[in-house]
Amino acid sequence: MGRHTGPTDKLSRREGINLMLKGMRSESGKIERRMYPPGMHNWRRGRGSEYRLRLREKQKVKRYYGVRDRQFMNLFRQARRMKGDTGAALLSLLERRLDNVVHKLGMAPSRAAARQTISHGHIYVNDRRVGVPGCQVSVGDKITVKPADRSQKLIRARLEELGEPRVQNWLRLEPAKLAGEILAMPTRDDVMIPVEENLVVEFCSR
Repeated sequence: MGRHTGPTDKLSRREGINLMLKGMRSESGKIERRMYPPGMHNWRRGRGSEYRLRLREKQKVKRYYGVRDRQFMNLFRQARRMKGDTGAALLSLLERRLDNVVHKLGMAPSRAAARQTISHGHIYVNDRRVGVPGCQVSVGDKITVKPADRSQKLIRARLEELGEPRVQNWLRLEPAKLAGEILAMPTRDDVMIPVEENLVVEFCSR
C-alpha cells in the first residue's frame, strides 16, 4: 500500500484511538469527540471476527509509527530472529527508528514532520548526515542538527514551541546544543500507544 495522502484524522477514527498523527494539534480533543469509524454505516459494525481484531491491532501500530506494509514485515522478521518476546522486540525496533527518536526529542512535532526533516538533511547521527528516516539508532548514538543557520533556526523554533520537553528515560536532550543522545534501549514501557502486541505477532505469523 502506498503513502496515505488523505485526512489523517480518519486513520485515528478508524482505529478508535488518537494516533497523534498531527503532533500538538492532536491534543485539541477534536478527534476524541468523533472517535467512531468513518463512513455512513459505521453504526452497523460490531465487534468483528478474530481476524479483524488482529488486523486492526497491526494497522494501529503501523499507522502510529508511519511505516508501510513492507517495512513493517521486514521489522517483524528481524524481531522474530531476536531472542526474547517477538512482540516486545518489534516495538523496540519501531521505537529505535530515527524518525521516532527525532520526534520524541521534540525536534519535530510529529513523526511525519520528523521524516521530512531527516529527508531534507537537517539531522546528523554521530556527526554524519543521515537521510533515511527508518535508520536504526543504537545506545551511544548522538543526534545533532546540521550546522547551518536554516537548520538550527528550524529545530530551535520547534523546541521553543514545545516548551518544557518531556523526554523519556532512554533519551537525553540538550536543548542549548540542539543535541540528543541514546542512553539505553527502549523497553515495552516506553511505548506510548495502547497495543496488544501478541495479536500483532499472531497476525503477522499467519
